[in-house]
Amino acid sequence: MVYELRVYHTYEGKLDDLLRRFREHTMRLFEKHGIRNPSREAANANWDAFRNDPEWQAARDKSEANGKLVEKVESTFLSLTDFSPPLR
Repeated sequence: MVYELRVYHTYEGKLDDLLRRFREHTMRLFEKHGIRNPSREAANANWDAFRNDPEWQAARDKSEANGKLVEKVESTFLSLTDFSPPLR
Protein backbone atom coordinates (compact mmCIF):
# COMPACT_ATOMS: atom_id res chain seq x y z
CA MET A 1 0.00 0.00 0.00
CA VAL A 2 1.31 3.46 -0.86
CA TYR A 3 -0.03 6.88 0.02
CA GLU A 4 0.36 9.94 -2.14
CA LEU A 5 0.74 13.40 -0.69
CA ARG A 6 -0.26 16.08 -3.21
CA VAL A 7 0.36 19.74 -2.43
CA TYR A 8 -1.48 22.28 -4.60
CA HIS A 9 0.09 25.73 -4.83
CA THR A 10 -2.68 28.10 -5.89
CA TYR A 11 -2.36 31.46 -7.51
CA GLU A 12 -3.11 34.50 -5.37
CA GLY A 13 -6.82 34.63 -4.48
CA LYS A 14 -7.66 31.29 -6.12
CA LEU A 15 -7.82 28.94 -3.11
CA ASP A 16 -11.60 29.26 -2.66
CA ASP A 17 -12.13 28.53 -6.36
CA LEU A 18 -9.91 25.44 -6.16
CA LEU A 19 -11.71 24.17 -3.05
CA ARG A 20 -15.05 24.71 -4.81
CA ARG A 21 -13.83 22.71 -7.82
CA PHE A 22 -12.76 19.85 -5.53
CA ARG A 23 -16.10 20.00 -3.69
CA GLU A 24 -18.29 20.19 -6.80
CA HIS A 25 -16.37 18.10 -9.35
CA THR A 26 -12.96 16.66 -8.54
CA MET A 27 -13.75 14.32 -5.63
CA ARG A 28 -16.57 12.61 -7.55
CA LEU A 29 -14.33 12.25 -10.59
CA PHE A 30 -11.54 10.83 -8.42
CA GLU A 31 -13.96 8.13 -7.25
CA LYS A 32 -15.07 7.53 -10.86
CA HIS A 33 -11.46 6.80 -11.81
CA GLY A 34 -10.66 4.73 -8.72
CA ILE A 35 -8.24 7.23 -7.25
CA ARG A 36 -7.72 5.26 -4.05
CA ASN A 37 -4.55 3.56 -5.18
CA PRO A 38 -2.88 0.37 -3.99
CA SER A 39 0.27 0.98 -6.03
CA ARG A 40 2.19 3.62 -7.94
CA GLU A 41 1.31 1.90 -11.21
CA ALA A 42 -2.39 2.06 -10.35
CA ALA A 43 -2.00 5.69 -9.29
CA ASN A 44 -0.38 6.58 -12.62
CA ALA A 45 -3.09 4.78 -14.60
CA ASN A 46 -5.84 6.44 -12.56
CA TRP A 47 -4.33 9.91 -12.96
CA ASP A 48 -3.98 9.41 -16.72
CA ALA A 49 -7.63 8.36 -16.97
CA PHE A 50 -8.70 11.32 -14.82
CA ARG A 51 -6.67 13.88 -16.81
CA ASN A 52 -8.09 12.55 -20.10
CA ASP A 53 -11.72 12.56 -18.92
CA PRO A 54 -13.70 15.09 -21.01
CA GLU A 55 -15.90 15.88 -17.99
CA TRP A 56 -12.82 16.80 -15.94
CA GLN A 57 -11.39 18.86 -18.78
CA ALA A 58 -14.68 20.78 -19.12
CA ALA A 59 -14.90 21.40 -15.33
CA ARG A 60 -11.27 22.54 -15.27
CA ASP A 61 -11.70 24.84 -18.25
CA LYS A 62 -14.90 26.38 -16.85
CA SER A 63 -13.38 26.94 -13.41
CA GLU A 64 -10.36 28.60 -15.01
CA ALA A 65 -12.33 31.01 -17.20
CA ASN A 66 -10.89 33.90 -15.16
CA GLY A 67 -7.37 32.48 -15.00
CA LYS A 68 -5.49 29.39 -13.91
CA LEU A 69 -6.13 28.22 -10.34
CA VAL A 70 -3.12 26.00 -9.65
CA GLU A 71 0.41 27.24 -10.12
CA LYS A 72 1.99 23.80 -9.51
CA VAL A 73 1.27 20.44 -7.90
CA GLU A 74 3.77 18.48 -5.85
CA SER A 75 3.17 14.75 -5.64
CA THR A 76 5.01 12.53 -3.16
CA PHE A 77 4.35 8.82 -2.69
CA LEU A 78 4.60 7.57 0.88
CA SER A 79 5.04 3.98 2.00
CA LEU A 80 4.36 2.61 5.45
CA THR A 81 7.32 1.13 7.26
CA ASP A 82 7.09 -2.08 9.25
CA PHE A 83 6.71 0.06 12.38
CA SER A 84 4.17 2.56 10.99
CA PRO A 85 0.71 2.52 12.50
CA PRO A 86 -1.97 1.74 9.89
CA LEU A 87 -3.91 4.71 8.55
CA ARG A 88 -7.65 4.57 8.98
